[in-house]
Amino acid sequence: MSVHRCVYLLSRSHIRYRVCASTAAVANNTTLHPTRRTFENLSSRHSSSYSSSKPLDTSLFVPLTVRSDEVSSGAVGEELTQPLDKSELLKVLNRFYKRKEMQKLAADQGLDARLFHQAFVSFRKYVLEMNSLNADLHIILNDICCGAGHIDDIFPYFMRHAKQIFPMLDCIDDLRKISDLRVPANWYPEARAIQRKIVFHAGPTNSGKTYHAIQRFLAAKSGVYCGPLKLLAHEIYEKSNDAGVPCDLVTGEERIFVDPEGRTSGHIASTIEMCSVTTPYEVAVIDEIQMIKDPARGWAWTRALLGLCAEEIHVCGEAAAVDFVTELMYTTGEEVEVHNYKRLTPFSVSNHAVESLDNLKPGDCIVCFNKNDIYSISRQIEVRGLECAVIYGSLPPGTKLAQAKKFNDPDDPCKILVATDAIGMGLNLSIRRIIFNSLVKPSVNEKGERELDTISTSQALQIAGRAGRFSSVFKEGEVTTMQRDDLTVLKEILGKPVDPIETAGLHPTAEQIEMFAYHLPQATLSNLIDIFVSLAQVDGLYFVCNIDDFKFLADMIQHIPLNLRSRYVFCTAPINKKQAFVCTSFLKFARQFSRDEPLTFNWVCRHVNWPLAPPKNIKDLVHLEAVHDVLDLYLWLSYRFMDMFPDANLVRDIQKELDGIIQVGVRNITRLIRATEDQSASPETATSVRLPVLDTSSLRRGRGSKNQRKEPSVTDSSLSSRLVQDGLLTKELLQQLQKEWVREQNGGDSNSANKGKRKKK
Repeated sequence: MSVHRCVYLLSRSHIRYRVCASTAAVANNTTLHPTRRTFENLSSRHSSSYSSSKPLDTSLFVPLTVRSDEVSSGAVGEELTQPLDKSELLKVLNRFYKRKEMQKLAADQGLDARLFHQAFVSFRKYVLEMNSLNADLHIILNDICCGAGHIDDIFPYFMRHAKQIFPMLDCIDDLRKISDLRVPANWYPEARAIQRKIVFHAGPTNSGKTYHAIQRFLAAKSGVYCGPLKLLAHEIYEKSNDAGVPCDLVTGEERIFVDPEGRTSGHIASTIEMCSVTTPYEVAVIDEIQMIKDPARGWAWTRALLGLCAEEIHVCGEAAAVDFVTELMYTTGEEVEVHNYKRLTPFSVSNHAVESLDNLKPGDCIVCFNKNDIYSISRQIEVRGLECAVIYGSLPPGTKLAQAKKFNDPDDPCKILVATDAIGMGLNLSIRRIIFNSLVKPSVNEKGERELDTISTSQALQIAGRAGRFSSVFKEGEVTTMQRDDLTVLKEILGKPVDPIETAGLHPTAEQIEMFAYHLPQATLSNLIDIFVSLAQVDGLYFVCNIDDFKFLADMIQHIPLNLRSRYVFCTAPINKKQAFVCTSFLKFARQFSRDEPLTFNWVCRHVNWPLAPPKNIKDLVHLEAVHDVLDLYLWLSYRFMDMFPDANLVRDIQKELDGIIQVGVRNITRLIRATEDQSASPETATSVRLPVLDTSSLRRGRGSKNQRKEPSVTDSSLSSRLVQDGLLTKELLQQLQKEWVREQNGGDSNSANKGKRKKK
């Protein structure tokens, strides 16, 4: 027995040495990342906690499988002692599991109840199913079974096994430091090396705030404009060059250099995600700063505000953001100069709702919050012999501009506009009256949950402010609603002050995720992101942007062999995950990329079946919009992987041609709707073609409103279709409800018949 004890002590000391050496090696790598502080919980945006750590969400920790090929001592343990009795061994292990002292020691090592249980199940399986254990573990277990050892002696071997299946336990402190994001201002040394002047141009829509900032931009020797939309960046690009100031255009999908030889101009108009935080400028303009609170894109405004290396930063946006931006700039030691502006032309809230499309007038714009209402209303307008323009978010920029031009043209018979809230930014429209068809808008909160909620004061003002713009033919604007009951609600919304902005968005960077992957090489990208957000902390000024879209793409291509950096870039691609064809294309792009096979122009044409015919119905139009998005995805990737996406110019040419085809379809949208109605009415296609034109009057206010629309509904099944589309009702549940409805109807008929028989008797 003394020989056994000697081997055990030597082995245990060797293990202790290896653990200490490993810990020291990890400790030497703690300077992997610039100084950062940590995030707070994704769902808590307003906490002011500055604690250095927070409880782990251990449900994100996926146990690894321990391989048996590490056993090199063979049957040495058995030769020194004796074979282990498996039944006795099971009793010993279960006694170990039940000891509160062991659970407490494990908790001190980072194993909470969940991880302790998972680790024990794995350890027990390992011990009972291995043909031969390491000599040191075999001897310890034999001593305990023979009554010569204490059951607590198992703990070091249990912890060694636990750290093998949960490698993050050994590096949790390093992971916390990597995800330490509490001082994001320190991420931008170039900006901190200069004393920047911050000028906030605050005012409502149509107040001239952006105009004054752009004038300073044009007068500077160099400058960058950062806007939320490609349309806005393109507008500044054209204005600047028209004014004789050479300006390049930089968006995610496009680069235009005015210099024939491709040299960079002193001025750049870009989408905000694409702005450089290392290039020095004299003036930078950040437009729509209130979007710094956006759950998905807010990080881009935070990055621009903290990181742009410019002598002057001109910030444009709502007055509700002034206090927050001022507070944020305290962290950089920079003062904020505020210029306040008032609306240039007045707009008023009407005392009467429109109530019927028969009461429309030239210059009216009906605002809907989904495409289906647009289809329905544009069709009903056509029935009344009127012509309307149509604008919604998924239309290509060229089509939006063409529809805006058609509506603005005084010589064009089109005098009505039907649009989503996409008109809130980026388009110059000559609108006399804004009519809210609904005050309920689908949205996604910080947790990624889909919600139907009444629009905010900020959203209502942004849209209502499009009426009676300074540069339009209408010098006064008006706003009202389609439904009478909604008008009171609209007045309440517009009468409230805009909620002050309290937090700014942040997002994990590729470098941070790469460092996480260094410590957790077996984890998937989606799991790495989850662990990062779980560990990360922010102070009260920040929140973690929603990462569900990123994770959706990461899970979609997890099975495709890509290096981590390429995988990360693919997952940041701006795609519409609701479009099945776009998602399928994204998957094919990633698969082709992983084979190291360039995605040529001919390959893309085969994939999208180019050339494409003009749309014959709404379904065709929706598909063409999806194809346009796929070509956008190709162009976006071509600027990140030029060798693998080599034919950007050719793809851009067919995208412009496709834009023209879509424009033709949108100009004839009511004809497409009629064709879709005819298909739906046909007995052969009634079950296979669903009319996407919906009457959502019963969802008008989202609060059980019983308002009845006077206009005829286009389809009887529209409400159920809308509920399914919005995710409020599954197809299976809908089928169940339909069956129950049929049973009730049949039951009601039979009851009526029985009553009739009784009366006759």
